[in-house]
Amino acid sequence: MAPTPTPTAPPPVPVPESSTDAPPRLLRWTRGQYEQAIDAGVFGEDDRVELITGHVVEMSPQNAAHATAVTLIDYALRTALPSSSFARIQLPLALSAESAPEPAVAIVEGTPADFAEAHPDTALLVVEVSSRSLAFDRSEKQGVYARAGIPTYWIANLVEGVLEVYTDPGGGRYRTVRTLEADATVAVPGTDATLPVGNLLP
Repeated sequence: MAPTPTPTAPPPVPVPESSTDAPPRLLRWTRGQYEQAIDAGVFGEDDRVELITGHVVEMSPQNAAHATAVTLIDYALRTALPSSSFARIQLPLALSAESAPEPAVAIVEGTPADFAEAHPDTALLVVEVSSRSLAFDRSEKQGVYARAGIPTYWIANLVEGVLEVYTDPGGGRYRTVRTLEADATVAVPGTDATLPVGNLLP
């Protein structure tokens, strides 16, 4: 009886040398593609995402402190705004071909009805409420808002209990940064009003 042949491993599949050196390719989205995906239902109502420099970024879930800060900022700003501007809460801004962030609060000139066909492409002020997202908001988000020429950017820093105020955009960054404690006041852009910083923080 002939011996049973010993199985042999299949020959290795040749791998092109270039594929071992190339990093994985990250697909970038344009704002047009992103908005088409939203219209097509690719992202559901429970998907908290935004487009930042061509990448779809998942936003951090809101804990009680975050939600309270958004409400406090919204309430305080509404009492200070003239009728020529209004607050948009966690809604998109069409800032560039690759970015459509959804800041916690944005102060926009005009009326809500002015944007029935398209999102605003600028704002007088944008505000982010930050704890886990603090590093991202200080770097990537700052760059997005500065490049779009947003004159004033606030970060309600829940980690340290302060308000970070960014002004004078240029070169893709804000050239002036101030950190305000709870007992300070802050000027509301586009108005003569000031607000106690403590009224904006939980």
